[in-house]
Amino acid sequence: MKRATSEAVPEHFGIVEWFRPGERERVERVLSDMKAIGAKSLRTGISWADWYTSEGKRWYDWLIPRLAREVELLPCVLYTPPSIGIEAKTSSPPRRPKDYADFIDLFVTAFGEHFEYLELWNEPNNLSEWDWTLDPHWTSFGEMIGGAAYWVRKRGKKTVLGGMSPIDGHWLCRMFELGVMDYIDVVGIHGFPDIFDYTWKGWQRNIAMVREILDEKECACEIWVTEAGFSTWQHDEFKQAKVFLDFLAAPAQRVYWYGVDDLDPSLSAVDRYHLDEREYFFGLRKADATPKLLYRLLQEGTLSSLKRVVAAGSAARADSGGTEKAVLVTGGAGFIGTNLVQHLVAQGERVILYDNLSRAGVEKNLLWLMDNCGERLQVVIGDTRNSLLLEQAVSEAKQVFHFAAQVAVSSSIDNPANDFAINVQGTFSLLEAIRKAKTPPSLLYTSTNKVYGAIEGCGVRKNGVRYEPLDPQLRSHGLGEGTTLDFLSPYGCSKGCADQYVLDYARSFGIDAAVFRMSCIYGPHQYGTEEQGWVAHFAIQTMKGEPITLYGDGCQIRDLLFVEDLVDAMCRARDIMPRIAGQAFNIGGGPARTISLLELLDLLRDLHGTLPTILRDDWRTGDQRYYVSDTRKFCKATGWTPRHSVAEGVRRLYDWLLETMHSPARGAGSFDKQSYPATGAEAI
Repeated sequence: MKRATSEAVPEHFGIVEWFRPGERERVERVLSDMKAIGAKSLRTGISWADWYTSEGKRWYDWLIPRLAREVELLPCVLYTPPSIGIEAKTSSPPRRPKDYADFIDLFVTAFGEHFEYLELWNEPNNLSEWDWTLDPHWTSFGEMIGGAAYWVRKRGKKTVLGGMSPIDGHWLCRMFELGVMDYIDVVGIHGFPDIFDYTWKGWQRNIAMVREILDEKECACEIWVTEAGFSTWQHDEFKQAKVFLDFLAAPAQRVYWYGVDDLDPSLSAVDRYHLDEREYFFGLRKADATPKLLYRLLQEGTLSSLKRVVAAGSAARADSGGTEKAVLVTGGAGFIGTNLVQHLVAQGERVILYDNLSRAGVEKNLLWLMDNCGERLQVVIGDTRNSLLLEQAVSEAKQVFHFAAQVAVSSSIDNPANDFAINVQGTFSLLEAIRKAKTPPSLLYTSTNKVYGAIEGCGVRKNGVRYEPLDPQLRSHGLGEGTTLDFLSPYGCSKGCADQYVLDYARSFGIDAAVFRMSCIYGPHQYGTEEQGWVAHFAIQTMKGEPITLYGDGCQIRDLLFVEDLVDAMCRARDIMPRIAGQAFNIGGGPARTISLLELLDLLRDLHGTLPTILRDDWRTGDQRYYVSDTRKFCKATGWTPRHSVAEGVRRLYDWLLETMHSPARGAGSFDKQSYPATGAEAI
C-alpha cells in the first residue's frame, strides 16, 4: 500500500531496539519492520561491557555501519565492564570515572561518521542501570558523564544526557550542580504510562516541568523522549496503541518508542530473569514474531486507522437509560462476528462488540462496522481474560454470542498454554460473569467439529476426487451429535473443554446456553489462513498468485456453510433459546453443500481463470478425510434450512475479496489443468 505522506508517522518519531552480539538476522528484520511502519530513526544500546568480550568489537564493526546505512542512528553507550567496576556488575560505577570518557573517545574515532548525537548512559536514576547506592550523591556519575560529554563536544558531536526514568526534577538539578549540563545538548526523558509510572501526569506536564528547570538555569537544551513504551503483559494491545498515540503528541523535538520485539522469554531482562514479567512484552511484535495491533495499524502507512480504532475503543458508553439491554458479541470484529453484528444492528438491536483485535484483519472489520452501524454499535476493546471488564459488558447484555477464541491448531501446538488461557479460561470467565449477573443473558457458544477428532472409525473410500463414507447413512445425512467426542490437538482439547463447560453450566446453573459445533463457514469479511478459513485462504492465494499447499491428497470432503445462513441459524437459536438450552447442534452446509479441496480449486479456476502453483505436503495430524454435518436436529428444532449453494457462496466471497483486495478479476495467463488422483472406489 502506498504510504500517505499527509498522515504518515511524523519525521521526529523513532524506534528503540537493543541488539545482542550475533543477532544479525534480527537486525535485518527490525530494519525491515521499521521501514514497514515508516520509522527512520533508531536509538540502540552500545554496551561498553560487550565491547571488551571476544566478539564485541567485531560485532560493532558490523552493526554500526549496517544500521547507519538504513536509519538515522542514536547510539546510547552504557554498561560498565564488570572487571573495572566498584562492584563486578554492569550497573556499577567504574573505579576510574575517566575510563568512560576514554571509551567514548575510542568509539567516536571508530564510528563518528555514522551519527550526529551520542547518548551518555541510560536511565541513570534507575537502580538496575546505575547503582546509585554505590554513588549516593551522583558525584562519580557527574564526573564520568561530564568528562565524556566534554570530549564528545571536542570531537564535534552533540550530547544527549541519558534519559531519566522516572522523570526527576531534583536529579536534573543535581546534574547542573555537578557541572554536567555545561556540555549537554539534549536532555533525555523516559515514560512508561501505567506500567512503571504509576502516577503518570501526562507528557505535557512532565515535559513542562523539565522545561521549567531548564529555563530557570538559562539552559537551551532540547528535550527528547528517548524511550517510551507500553507492556502488553496483560494482553492489552489496545492500550498499547492508545499510549502510542499520546506519545506521538508529546511536545518534544524527538520521540523514540520501545521496541520492535518482545523480549525472548529465554533471556534475562538486564540482569533479572523473569523477576518482572512486564519487561518481556514491550514489542510491536510478540516473541514468536506475531504482529500486535499497533504494528498492523502502523503498517497500513497512515495514522488514520490507528486514530479511529483508538477513538472507537475510548468512546464513552452510550447511556441507554438503564432500560435497553444489548446483545454482546465477543470476538465481534472477527469474520462471523462482523456479519452477525451487521445483521443485529440492521434489526434495530443495540450491540456491544467485545474484541481484543489480536487477529490480523479484524481491525479492518471494526472500521467497516463503525462506518456502517452508527450509534447502535458500542465497541469494547478488551480480552476475555480480563474478567472485570467482561463482567461489566455482560451486565448490560440480554444475549451473548461467544466467538472470541484462539482458532489455529498449529498455534495451539506451538503455545498450548495460550490456547488454554483463551479458549478455556476466557470461556469460563464469561460463564461465571453470566452466572453472577443479576439478570443472566442467554449464551450461544461456537464450538468446532474438531471436538470429534479424526473420526477414524468412519470408513471411507475414494470416488474420483472425493472421499465418501462406506456407511450409506453417513453418505445421506452426515455426522450427528451422537458422534463420539475425541479431542485431538491442544486446540481440540480447549474448544471441547469449553464446549462441555457451556453445556454443564446450562444444566448445573440453569443458564440459557447452547453450543454450535460448526463445520466450514465462509463468506465476506473472512481473512482466511491455512489453519482457519481455508476457503477464503485458497481464494486469496489464487487472487494474489501465491502458492497453495494441499495437505494430503486434496480429496478430503467438507460441508460448507455461507455465513449469512449461519447468522440466520444463530438468530433462530436465540429466539427459541429456553427450549434448546443445554444442547449441542452440528451446524454446517450438510450433505447438499459438500466439496473437496480439489473441487474448490476447480471452482476458483473457473472464477479467476488461473490457479497459482499447487504444492503438496503430508497429511497433518488429526486431519479428517470426511466431515459433513448432520444438521437435522437443528433443522427440526427451528425450521432452519441453508439457502446458498456452494457455487453461489464462493462467488460472493470471491467478489468481496475482489473489491477488498483491488485485484484484477481474471488472470491473463493460461491454466494447465491439475493432475488429480485417479478415480475409483479405493477403500481407506
